[in-house]
Amino acid sequence: MDAIVLLDHVHFAYRGNAQPVFSDLDLAIPNGAFAAVLGPNGTGKTTLLHLILGYRRPQRGRVQLAGRPQETYTRREMSRLVGLVPQDEAITFEFSVLEYVLLGRAPYVGPLDMPTDRDVQIAVEALETVGVAHLGSRSIMALSGGERQLVLIARALAQQPRILLLDEPTAHLDLSNRNRVLRVLRILNRRGTTIVMTTHDPVAAAAVADFVVLMRDGRAVAAGRPEDVFTAETLSATYGVPVQVLRLDEQLIAYHPLD
Repeated sequence: MDAIVLLDHVHFAYRGNAQPVFSDLDLAIPNGAFAAVLGPNGTGKTTLLHLILGYRRPQRGRVQLAGRPQETYTRREMSRLVGLVPQDEAITFEFSVLEYVLLGRAPYVGPLDMPTDRDVQIAVEALETVGVAHLGSRSIMALSGGERQLVLIARALAQQPRILLLDEPTAHLDLSNRNRVLRVLRILNRRGTTIVMTTHDPVAAAAVADFVVLMRDGRAVAAGRPEDVFTAETLSATYGVPVQVLRLDEQLIAYHPLD
């Protein structure tokens, strides 16, 4: 397997915490995959993204990206390789949508330079890709939840990363906006971007992902193709409750039966 993200025997604990988030974690995400990382709250899904991005460093083990040790990348190289869409972001300035997406061009613009016409074109194309180019002049403060999530994705796209990380991108969206975001991510993946998305929803993951990681207590319970990983046994072990799995018209339905 050609892994674009590799975690090898990774140990990570937050300062002051005796209990590590990860202990001896091994994980390989294939190049070009649409990977979904699932697990209960507190299992380390967000921390995993921060380790991949370099926000956090493991106390032991190594993280390798695109065949290179993570520590050999400069900050600018990392920003061009990996983009992050957080679950939410505090925005304190009255940016227009286009101005906000242009922030994604920072890895390509000098500290005292203004964005070029090419940078603006790339930002506009990112907005077109996610279907909100018509919002370019609107204040980002005036957007709905679904629109704002798409703009966050557009800003990450403006970085032109090979790897796009998303932390629970559909967690607070209604069904229509959830499906819209997942369609956009599927398009990006088909164009060659490796997607790594955390989620608590196995149904959404099964609909779009071709690689799934189930996590619990700081370890990978299972990793592989959805049809191999999404079983009643592995989902029950992941979430710590009985989970039933049905397949209807090639769609997975996972549920926890009421007592």
